[in-house]
Amino acid sequence: MANFDLTRRLTLDEGGKILLLVMDGLGGLPREQGGPTELEAAHTPNMDRLAREGSLGLTIPVARGIAPGSGPAHLALFGYDPLVYEIGRGVLEATGIDLEVRPGDVAIRGNFCTVDENGLITDRRAGRIPTEEGARRVEILRQIEVPGVEFDVRVGQDYRFAMVMRGEGLSGAIADTDPQQTGVAPLPARALAPEAEKTAALVNQWLGEAAKRLKGHEPANMCTLRGFASEPGLPKYSEVYRLKAACVAVYPMYKGVASLVGMDVIQTSSHDSTQDEFDHVARVWDQYDFIFCHIKYTDSRGEDGDFDAKVKVIEGVDAALPTLLDLKPDVLIITGDHSTPATYRAHSWHPVPTLLWAPATHMTDRAQAFGERECLIGALGQFPAADLMPLALAHAKRLQKYGA
Repeated sequence: MANFDLTRRLTLDEGGKILLLVMDGLGGLPREQGGPTELEAAHTPNMDRLAREGSLGLTIPVARGIAPGSGPAHLALFGYDPLVYEIGRGVLEATGIDLEVRPGDVAIRGNFCTVDENGLITDRRAGRIPTEEGARRVEILRQIEVPGVEFDVRVGQDYRFAMVMRGEGLSGAIADTDPQQTGVAPLPARALAPEAEKTAALVNQWLGEAAKRLKGHEPANMCTLRGFASEPGLPKYSEVYRLKAACVAVYPMYKGVASLVGMDVIQTSSHDSTQDEFDHVARVWDQYDFIFCHIKYTDSRGEDGDFDAKVKVIEGVDAALPTLLDLKPDVLIITGDHSTPATYRAHSWHPVPTLLWAPATHMTDRAQAFGERECLIGALGQFPAADLMPLALAHAKRLQKYGA
């Protein structure tokens, strides 16, 4: 597991350039017993070549058997032990859309949802309404006033929004109001500690008003709240790794976690394609030592249960990959933050396929293609995702030796 004290002592100011390409929810499972996974089924000539020239393995985001959320999974990829450094989803979402989270604030991630005439959830994501529709609902929510607290609500991506509570004596120790299933009503806000009772009561007042004001605005006629949290004060990339780092991502949450660890967030359109994102990477490549590029839709299609659509996303990334290869990174890592098998329709605990390509510093293994089974026999083996950054630094010749 990554050791920041050791890393600070050994990291050099100079070295190679590192590119981390994360296909969210990359790992998968066969659609039928003995068949290929989504990654194995995809036609990926560029990644397969890199696999033959590089080294493969499988990363474990948090711990064996634990299905991770996107926040801790990305923290691990960035070298932060997710069991030591915890960030609530609300902080990630708020920071990702430039909504300031001050000391004492409570940040919250919101989802618009659809409820029936009995108040039971029929769609947890409100039909994945477009961002423009979400913005109109947010304007309704911004009109809600609750005495004793300020709610700052901003639209996120699609059906998502972020909210920050400001006031005296607030606590983020509140359980999610999303029941994570349909056919039931949204949950009330519930305090997880005595000091959070006041906050829970204020949130429930706000939710009561939201229900009244969103009624009749189908499909987004209600909302659920998740990830109540405060700003965590993480060590920064420039301090720990001596890297000038940047993030290219579309979805706010991933911009948020990158911003919290000190990366510059490169502004992109909310509807960027993979090729557009890679073009953004190329545009700023000369300005940075490290760039993190995030692809969302591998995860979305897995959660939809659409095996073939996830395959197509992977193939689209591979087709656009020459744009990144033309930059000639010293270290290129292709992986996911977690697995989202289409057959499972959710984040899972399965180890994540990982490819490390660093022509000047690594030894190739016997892998012939980029896929789960090939990664099982790869030289990197199975290892904690938080060890990936030290490996990247070492292959970029950015770590000096330890000891005499």
